Parts: sequence; C-alpha cells; structure tokens
Amino acid sequence: MKPWHRVLLAILVVALGVSGCANQSQPKATSTAAPQPSVAPAPAQAPSAPPQDNLEIPSVLSVEHAVDLLAQCDGVVGEVFYDQDSWVKKGTVLARLDDRELLASLEKARLDQQVAENNFKYQEAEKKAKDAAYRRQQELSKLGLSSQASLEQAEFQSVGAGYDLDSWKAAVEQKKAAVRELEIELEKTRFVAPFDAYVVRRAIRVGQDVIKNDFCFRLSELYPLQVRFLVPESAGPRPAIGSPLKVVLADDRSRVYDAQVKVVSPTVDAASASYDLTAQLTGPHLEKLRPGMAVRVIWSREVSRESGVESQK
Repeated sequence: MKPWHRVLLAILVVALGVSGCANQSQPKATSTAAPQPSVAPAPAQAPSAPPQDNLEIPSVLSVEHAVDLLAQCDGVVGEVFYDQDSWVKKGTVLARLDDRELLASLEKARLDQQVAENNFKYQEAEKKAKDAAYRRQQELSKLGLSSQASLEQAEFQSVGAGYDLDSWKAAVEQKKAAVRELEIELEKTRFVAPFDAYVVRRAIRVGQDVIKNDFCFRLSELYPLQVRFLVPESAGPRPAIGSPLKVVLADDRSRVYDAQVKVVSPTVDAASASYDLTAQLTGPHLEKLRPGMAVRVIWSREVSRESGVESQK
C-alpha cells in the first residue's frame, strides 16, 4: 500500500470514530439531564361553611310587673301585715310607719277646715243681707226718702261684704290644701301593693327606723313569663308579632319551651347593631319556671326569613 493511501485511511478511521462517539454521548446527555420541577396542583379551596340557621341568645325570664317598694319618708315601722310568699291584691297595705303624730295633725287640720267653712257660710249670709239693705236704700233714694249718705253707706257695706266673702272662700281652700297635704304625708307612711302580686321579699321589721328611699318590699308577678333580648340586625328580616320561638334553660337544655314574639323595637342600637325584642312564653309546663331564671333563646334564621316574607305580603 502506498504511503498516501495509509494517510487517507487513517483520516477516514479517525473521522468515523469521532462520529461514533458523538452518537453514543447523545442519549447519555438526555438520560442524565436534571428533571424539570413539577408544579404542584393548587389545593382545592374548602367550601365556606354555611351560616348557622340557629342563634342562641342568652337572656333571663322576667315578668311585666315587678317593683321594689321604698320608704317614702323617714319613720319607725309600726306594723307589718304581710310576709314573704304572700299573695296580695292591688291596694293592699303591706305595712305602715308610726303615724300617730300625723293623725293628730290631720285631725286638727280638718277641724280648722270646718271652722273656715262655717265662717264662709256666715259671711255668705251676711253678704246677702247687706246686698238686700243696699237695694232698699236705692229704692228709698228714688222716692226721696233716704239721704245720699245712707245710700253710699249701704253700698260700701255690700261691696265690703263681697270682699270678705272672697277672703273666707280662699281661707277654706287653704285649709283644704293643708288637709290634703297631711293626707298625702299619711299615705307615705303606708306600703301599698300597686298591683296583684307576690311578696317576694320583706326587708323591714316592727320597730325598725327607716329613712327615705330605704328598700322595704319587693313585689312581683309570676306569670306571664317573658324574655327580653337583643337580636343582631344581620340575623335576617325582623319577625312579625306572634312569630314562634324556642326557649331552653341554661342549665338544662332538655327543657324546651315555646314562646311568641310580643314586642319588636322599631329602632336599632347603634353600639351593638341589634334591636330589642320581647317574647312571651306559651304552652304547658310553665309552673316550675320563675322570673330570674337564666335561659337561652333559640333564634331561627329560617323562621325569621318566613316572618319577613309574611310581613312583606
């Protein structure tokens, strides 16, 4: 083989070798390439929880009429007629303060009034007599049988008697006012029930000194029971009067009672964005409930929505 043939063959062999190496390295580069980071799928967003259909609003049982009787004046307790757990009618005197001094003053004032009335009657009769005398002088003066001085004297007495009569009339009214003032003071010594109720508490005893505004009795009805509470304005449409509610005892949720909406406030409290509502308990098994018990009102949004639709109709 000629030398130049050998050179040509060597160049061909080298060229074929480089081409083979290039072909073999290509799949290795592909196999060793860094894997592309996979993009994790976005987590599915949890569905928002639906708003609760019921709200539980704390409240206490109450009644329409309940009152604390306070002492209206200073004094010493003279008698106590009723104790706790007594049922009393409207106008019943529960107790009284020592009123002997007031009674004496009242008796004197009534006698003074009687004297003033008698003086007024006397003055009234005297006025009629002087008026008659004045009329006679007028007639005599027309006939020329009376002097001008006698006529003027009769006129003066008639007019003066009228002023005296007015003064005695004012005196009678003054005596009546004095009697009425003492009667009011005497009424203040009595503790009187303003409505039919139970005596819930008695805080005074016979012989005790009391001063004005001291707590003495607490009176309360027992029925009908009601609950008063605040309802958020966001709780749905306002209920109509008579809409049903459920009330459960705070310490015994198994005891559920029916109630009906009685009063709905027409305004909203700006501080709490709520409005005031009063409901009255209805149905059976209310005899064991008492005012002051802690309860929870079950406020149903569904009922509220239904009430709102009915009120719109």
